[in-house]
Amino acid sequence: SDLVDLAGVTRKVEEVIEFDDCAGNKDVTFEVSDPNFHVDRNLNLAPHRDTMNSAAVLFIRGVSAHADDMAQVDFRDILGLGHTLPYRSKRSLLVPPMIVTENQRAPFPRLIGRVTQKSGNHIFRLKGPGADQDPKGLFIIDIDTGEVSVSRSLDREAIASYELEVSTTDFTGNVVDGPTLLQITVIDQNDNRPIFRETRYTGEVLEGSPTGTTVMTMTAFDADDPATDNAALRYNIVRQSPDKPSPNMFYIDAERGDIVTVISPTLLDRETLPTTTYELEIVAKDMAGSEVGLTGTTTATITITDKNDHAPEFTHPLFEASVNEGSTGVVVNLTVDDRDDPATGAWRAIYSIINGDPTQSFEIQTNPDNNEGMLSVVKPLDYEATAFHTLLIKVENEDPLVPDVGYGPSSTATVHVTVMDTNEGPVFFPDPLTVTRMENIPVGSFVASLNATDPDILEIQSIRYAVLRDPAGWLSVNPVKGTVNTSASLDRESPYVHENKYTAVFIATDNGSPPATGTGTLVINLEDYNDNVPYVVPSVAQVCEDAHDMNVAIVGGRDRDLPPNGAPFKIELGKQPGLDKTWKVTRVNSTHSQIMLLHSLKKANYQLPLLITDSGVPPLSNNTEVKVRVCVCKKNKMFCSSAQSHRTTLLGLIATLLLSLLCKYHGNHNTQQRQQRRT
Repeated sequence: SDLVDLAGVTRKVEEVIEFDDCAGNKDVTFEVSDPNFHVDRNLNLAPHRDTMNSAAVLFIRGVSAHADDMAQVDFRDILGLGHTLPYRSKRSLLVPPMIVTENQRAPFPRLIGRVTQKSGNHIFRLKGPGADQDPKGLFIIDIDTGEVSVSRSLDREAIASYELEVSTTDFTGNVVDGPTLLQITVIDQNDNRPIFRETRYTGEVLEGSPTGTTVMTMTAFDADDPATDNAALRYNIVRQSPDKPSPNMFYIDAERGDIVTVISPTLLDRETLPTTTYELEIVAKDMAGSEVGLTGTTTATITITDKNDHAPEFTHPLFEASVNEGSTGVVVNLTVDDRDDPATGAWRAIYSIINGDPTQSFEIQTNPDNNEGMLSVVKPLDYEATAFHTLLIKVENEDPLVPDVGYGPSSTATVHVTVMDTNEGPVFFPDPLTVTRMENIPVGSFVASLNATDPDILEIQSIRYAVLRDPAGWLSVNPVKGTVNTSASLDRESPYVHENKYTAVFIATDNGSPPATGTGTLVINLEDYNDNVPYVVPSVAQVCEDAHDMNVAIVGGRDRDLPPNGAPFKIELGKQPGLDKTWKVTRVNSTHSQIMLLHSLKKANYQLPLLITDSGVPPLSNNTEVKVRVCVCKKNKMFCSSAQSHRTTLLGLIATLLLSLLCKYHGNHNTQQRQQRRT
């Protein structure tokens, strides 16, 4: 036994703690309210070292798997001090700290300590939370003896300690001493299991990771006192599913909860493991993992993630395909094997043509559904140019391979593409064919010679020509020779001619099986011939009756022919006697002339004969009339007659008839001349 000095007196402590849990007292844990004391293995209450001061009353708690109880040790009885208190205080009210174990069972109230006063008659009073304040009535004090009791079971996790005030009064209610602080501590019991925040945790580890790689950390919570073993947690893996290739592929740090890999990097191979997902049952136990500790359980799911440690390989070294010449689209699907995870870039394939496609006629894309390479023809192939193509294809992954893995011979494949011959239609050259011809050339005149060739040079085929589209019906074609001749007069002024160009389309057909056709375009640039007489516009002009006031009208010439078969125009009076006495025509420019009234005429409408001539070779003339309205003019306003038109003179009327006959004769004569020129 050790020595303890209480109130300056050193004595031996030989108090033996008696505890019986009816099961052999195995693994009993004792807790003493004063940290300077402990219960040794012989169940003796002993100090850790020489102690000069201590509370007069100690509380000892004994806990085992079968029992939990509290005892009080009064040093005054042990040392024979009677009612002498071991406190050196100027106050006469002595209030020691008290402890009470949570979850105590009835009967209640239970004594937890005593408050004393050195002298005098007094009444003890208790105030504060737990006494006269919420939660009211937890603690009560005997007004005569100062004994403090707890009235019902406490929960440390709700309130861990209470601070109350003790005072004494005389019988009249006057305060004698106090108030003095009373500290009541609730001693923890292991009444809370460890709890994981989630029922299932997920983690990942990359295949081939070094042994000892941290996968994830498990964390549980225990509501018990963290300063005691009641909340000291230890973690353990109790089950691994599946248990192949080893039942202990992972290890958990008992204190920190870190799950790390135990399996070697070689065996941690996603492609050879029986599964890519492992399920661990994790148990957290308090009481530092002792057998009496409470447990909480959760599940950890660990996924073995993939890295690109397998190169894609073609299932065949040679693929064959055939395609009709002139067609496009997918011709063959290339298949590959890749042992990596299909959901990652380590599996997804990228194909490339590394040889055999100098004209870039082929293209290859990846089918996202099955990782196959779809080889397509994007530029039509020509059987006559090359009937057989040999392509070298390479396959890679989207993600780069790990450093110690490379692409091997199986990552390339050869594709043989055979081009199947088809009967191709004849091809015109040049297309379009452009020629220049004069309009009005005689019917049957040669226009052009069509040239169509058959691309199927390995076969001997004949070609026949025909007109496919001839809007005006002017052309014919020799079906064998392809020569184009006129079947009607070419008219540049026709509505079927646009910007002096006439367009026709011809078709060429071979005698293949089945026959094939091709089309070609002929564009004829039509040169102009002076075959249209000029005419005067407008057909009505107005002058004032006063020869000195607004007596001039402007007229112009028009011609459907092109220069030089049009302007400049010559406009003059008709060949009637006496016209020049009343009217005068004067040239303004190459297209317009002015009509002037030489003397006053009465208000009326007059038909004035004019002769207009173009500049063609030979020139064409046209006798025409312009209605001239002679109007009364006042203040720049014209008042014109709406009466019938009059000839200028009787002589003019006779002259007009003669001129009409003469113009008809000249018109017939000019028509005969044009026909002679055409023939």
